[in-house]
Amino acid sequence: MTLSTFSKRLTLALPLAVALLVGGSGCQPGETRVEAGNRAQELYVGIGAEPATLDPHLAVGVPEFKVLLALFEGLVKRDAKTLEIKPAVARSWEISEDATTYTFHFDPDARWSNGDRVTPEDFRFSIERILNANLGSSYAKMLFPLRKGEAYHRGEVEDFDEVGVRILDPYTLELTLEYPLAYFLDLLAHGAWYPVHPPTILAYGNDNPHDRLARWTRPGRLVGNGPFQLAEWRLNAALVVRPNPYFRAADQVRLNEIHFHPIQADAEERAFRNGFLHYTSTVPPHRVQWYQTNQPEDIRFDTYLGTYYFMFNTLTPGLEDPRVRRALSLSIDREAITRAILRGGQKPAYHFTPPDTAGYTSPSTVPHDPERARELLAEAGFPGGAGFPEIEFLYNTSDAHRSIALAVQQMWRRELGIDIRLYNVEWGVYLARRRNRDFEMMRAGWIGDYNDPSTFLDLFTAGSSNNFSGWSDDVYDEAIRASRRTLDPEQRAAYFARAEEILLREGPVIPVYFYVNSLLIDPAVGGHHPNVLDYHPYQHLYLRPPGGSGATP
Repeated sequence: MTLSTFSKRLTLALPLAVALLVGGSGCQPGETRVEAGNRAQELYVGIGAEPATLDPHLAVGVPEFKVLLALFEGLVKRDAKTLEIKPAVARSWEISEDATTYTFHFDPDARWSNGDRVTPEDFRFSIERILNANLGSSYAKMLFPLRKGEAYHRGEVEDFDEVGVRILDPYTLELTLEYPLAYFLDLLAHGAWYPVHPPTILAYGNDNPHDRLARWTRPGRLVGNGPFQLAEWRLNAALVVRPNPYFRAADQVRLNEIHFHPIQADAEERAFRNGFLHYTSTVPPHRVQWYQTNQPEDIRFDTYLGTYYFMFNTLTPGLEDPRVRRALSLSIDREAITRAILRGGQKPAYHFTPPDTAGYTSPSTVPHDPERARELLAEAGFPGGAGFPEIEFLYNTSDAHRSIALAVQQMWRRELGIDIRLYNVEWGVYLARRRNRDFEMMRAGWIGDYNDPSTFLDLFTAGSSNNFSGWSDDVYDEAIRASRRTLDPEQRAAYFARAEEILLREGPVIPVYFYVNSLLIDPAVGGHHPNVLDYHPYQHLYLRPPGGSGATP
């Protein structure tokens, strides 16, 4: 850090200071929280928002998955640098010649945080749980490649024994697919495949699984199998995790505590600047240039596999017409948003899937064309915006989201003669309204769950539990289905291109920009490697103590 000692000791606003200073190691005189954390191997992280849940089968947002990565582990994991699939609970596996049967051999040292052994039965229980439609998991679709997995979810198959999950012996699990899937191992690294501890679920039940503090996820009750275990959860203040002594690779864990703080971007930046956070979830746009000029060693921009977009509820009067939706998209000056508002290396998004996702780039685009936008709006019966209904634009609380919403509101007023009403809510309310389709138009963002176009284009299939738009198209769905049934890269790219052309033409969503992962990070943090999925397993992170190199062992 290059900030002066005086500026680093400035006092934060009282509520934030209270939230950040409760718990953790004590600071010595003249020592910041970060400096004390370096000495004690206690990491302080900003996650942007309060997690909506710690149930891995119900989580949908980035704040949730950042915490869950500390608490749970699946059959496989990703390499912290390359994202290559590596052994985790499964220490090895074989794939059948037809690429539809995967046999996983469990690490006998895999343990839950209460000491119980992690078994194939635990995974069978967990797979059945997330596929049960009564749970209401938005990520159940991640398990549909399993033989009869989707049919079980839809109630077309009632006996779970028919699903492609078989226990061969106490250390061996077999998963059988409906068809070969090029990215199946990548899927398995996602949190939707994390196991939950059956005795804990059965003991505490789950009367309201979408309750943020479901009984089984509370400190002292949550049993996970990851490198850390939940020690504290103070709503709107901090989640604290400490090492799981039974973790199968406990000798790799170097941190003694991690404090996850759910604070917004401006508050995060102040906390970082004053020595209360090791790294942030983002950087406020208006602070980017200052850090680039004054503290370039503390700001980082990493390529990120994600798209920021607007989504329509296509059942809303006035928005059911694709000409209206396309007009709203064509009138947006994406260059102005990335250049004048964000200023952090983000790229304008003229299609939905980020460019060069596993080698695929959409040949179809939505350009900036206000003249054509006005023509389409007139064709739809709203010349010059006359008679256009009042539409509410929903976004979760964030200065960046608000700035973008205001800019686009002005573009639509100027180019189309229409007024959109802006409305913001906190993260948990935003997720609930999205889940219930209680919106007319909203901002959204999608970060790839794995490096393949399907993680983006699957969103808008008719059967996707993440398709909140109300839009569907049979030809689109068939193109996505066809892409799943071939391993040929050129054929898959052709199917994706066909689907994306339909998506952009029909316009249930408006792509706005492609993310860049911008963050402020203290030089003391080691093991935090840039990658397109922003994947940073905490057992590989460490803090360089004062005067030490902290070299990776």
